[in-house]
Amino acid sequence: MNSPVLIACAHGTRNAEGQAAIRKVMADIEDLRPGLQVLEAYVDVQEPELSGVVEGLPEGTAAVVVPLLLSTGFHIKVDVPKAIKSRPEVVAARPLGPDPRLAELLAKHLRAAGLQDRDGVLLAAAGSSLPDGSVDSEEQARLLAELLPNKVRVAYGASAEPNVPDGVASLRAELSQDGGRVFIASYLLATGYFHDQLFKAGADVVTAPLLPSPVLAEIALERYDAVLAGR
Repeated sequence: MNSPVLIACAHGTRNAEGQAAIRKVMADIEDLRPGLQVLEAYVDVQEPELSGVVEGLPEGTAAVVVPLLLSTGFHIKVDVPKAIKSRPEVVAARPLGPDPRLAELLAKHLRAAGLQDRDGVLLAAAGSSLPDGSVDSEEQARLLAELLPNKVRVAYGASAEPNVPDGVASLRAELSQDGGRVFIASYLLATGYFHDQLFKAGADVVTAPLLPSPVLAEIALERYDAVLAGR
């Protein structure tokens, strides 16, 4: 019996480096699971659009949409269900985050950027107009804080509060007596508009985004397998 198709669904970006990073995740998934059919899809900006990919599947073809997204939000709650609602044989997995392995990757990036014990960390997420996105980001920050002696706070690029510049200012005020620096931990998959904005927020250091890393493909496959195990 053939395995269900894995539809790797990312947000989409106009940034060429970001596009390449996401496609590398899809290639890594294929390398980790030879023979598994992996289809590329997006919920915004790029083509092919998710609903078109789902409609293009042969009738009766089982598939799992694995969101290459870090938090629950509008795309997870609205766009993905809308795209698959007419195809009961197509189901959706949960997003990549929060996850302890992402916390380990974030901590690795922070240490590589020179994080010291007295510095503060602002986890910068894209943000969502839905509360679930903030809950997921806060949980990811909690997982990161378990690995570090530093103060860890959360801020958002859009659609949620506090925004990143305000988060930087607030954390800097908290650190004023110790003289520690403010590090932004980029909780974004790849370079693009939101990552570029982090450098304008007034922090001392901005870490690299999560990609490239093989960890994201490993988590994506785990999300896929969890759906199949629950069927």
